[in-house]
Amino acid sequence: MKRGSVIGNIAKDLGLDVNRLSSRKARIDTEDSRKRYCDINLNTGELIVAERIDREGLCGKKSSCVLKQELMLENPLELHRISLHIDDINDNSPHFDEDVIKMEIRESADKGERFLLEEAHDPDIGNNAVQSYTLESNENFILYVKSNDLAGKYCELVLNKELDREQQQEVKLILTAVDGGTPPRSGTVAIHVTVLDANDNAPVFSQAIYKVSLPENSPADTVVVTVSATDADEGQNGKVTYAFGHVSEEDKTLFLLNRNTGEITVVGRIDYEEKTAYELRVLAKDSAGNSFMTEMVPKIAQARSLVSKVIAVDADSGQNAWLSYHIIKASDPGLFTIGVHSGEIRTQRDISESDSMKQNLIVSVRDNGQPSLSATCALCLLISDNLAEVPELKDMSRDESSSKLTFYLIIALVSVSTFFLTFIIIILAVRFRRRKPRLLFDGAVAIPSAYLPPNYAEVEGAGTLRSTYNYDAYLTTGSRTSDFKFVRSYNEGTLTADLTLKKTRSVENILDDLGNEVKTSQLVLMTMKYN
Repeated sequence: MKRGSVIGNIAKDLGLDVNRLSSRKARIDTEDSRKRYCDINLNTGELIVAERIDREGLCGKKSSCVLKQELMLENPLELHRISLHIDDINDNSPHFDEDVIKMEIRESADKGERFLLEEAHDPDIGNNAVQSYTLESNENFILYVKSNDLAGKYCELVLNKELDREQQQEVKLILTAVDGGTPPRSGTVAIHVTVLDANDNAPVFSQAIYKVSLPENSPADTVVVTVSATDADEGQNGKVTYAFGHVSEEDKTLFLLNRNTGEITVVGRIDYEEKTAYELRVLAKDSAGNSFMTEMVPKIAQARSLVSKVIAVDADSGQNAWLSYHIIKASDPGLFTIGVHSGEIRTQRDISESDSMKQNLIVSVRDNGQPSLSATCALCLLISDNLAEVPELKDMSRDESSSKLTFYLIIALVSVSTFFLTFIIIILAVRFRRRKPRLLFDGAVAIPSAYLPPNYAEVEGAGTLRSTYNYDAYLTTGSRTSDFKFVRSYNEGTLTADLTLKKTRSVENILDDLGNEVKTSQLVLMTMKYN
């Protein structure tokens, strides 16, 4: 109320003589206050406003606000206590302590997470106080308003869509508080949400498969290939290092990987005869420890099929080491699920032809401590039965295709040449074998086999004898004019001991047919045994 406003006629209410108010020195005193909020009009007996009455200043948030006054009269002395009940009017607008509310939220925050906002203040009470909040429309957040008997209404910022720092580093919002007065009053505040970088991006290689040709016996320090991966995260989360994955110990002795540059060099002996191809798996890791892992998922995978498993270890003990696994980002949220306690990644439904061939997952692992600590892991799942089917693997540059064509042409030329030489050698060997007897020892020859009668047996290097005879033949170098000699006989009735046989014409003819290559061979000694 303005100064001079009439509150009421106190003289009339108390039955006082208005004409005597001045002579009796009527006045108004205020209890426990140096300010005189009210005064009396001595001519009319009306109680009027002498000073602006601020209910909020007098009573704050009290539901009842009473201003106690005293009416003093003299001659005779008379005292009347007056209680003024101060009603609230909507004379204040909601306001926030800060012009800007600054918040920092990690981009790895889960959908549904809530963040308490600073409440607006309104000195008024009841319906004139803050009744509602509204949030400027946006993609990421919604507002949740709650009531509390002690604190009144307050609001929470609820994450409705996951943040992505790589797309938007800061989110700006406008929060409005509205009271229930008539007309309503409102106050606004700006909310600046800084999106903190989380390690939610795995390093990505420039190509999924690197194919190179390496000459045999390449010298040490020969550069085989330089792999390259980039990480969309910032700072340490985006710094990439390289390491061999599932590589045999033998291959590690042949190749060296520079963990900082991704350069693979030769450190051992490359032998084509020992191994013609090497397959090296390289992992790209960021400084936060995430690794880029690729897993194959068969196209025929059915619901609940085990795809992969995430394993985390916590150095703490007890409840602080209890771990839980959650998928915080997925290319297709309805395709895969993870066991909260096992870390097993399984399909939620059957794989269909319409599913994207490449599926990215970000898995968060949290402990049970207070506050809870977490780490993230990135997986790339390829829905394919063959790596060659993945589109990224089919995109080869012209230079690579040209080099591969040259490489294959060289292999084809070498193969044809080798086959031709091998064929020539086989032909020569066959022809040589037909002309030359089989070799036993140095200079030894054997007479070719021929058709034998039933009661004769073939003997290595000695023509034909009855099948009941067993003998050993020995050939050394020398003239072919040597004798064929039986040195011992066990059957006196058939062949006498020390019987010497001269070479027959048939033997000479055979020896002549052998040509010059066997002229230095001779029959020296034959021991014959028979049963």
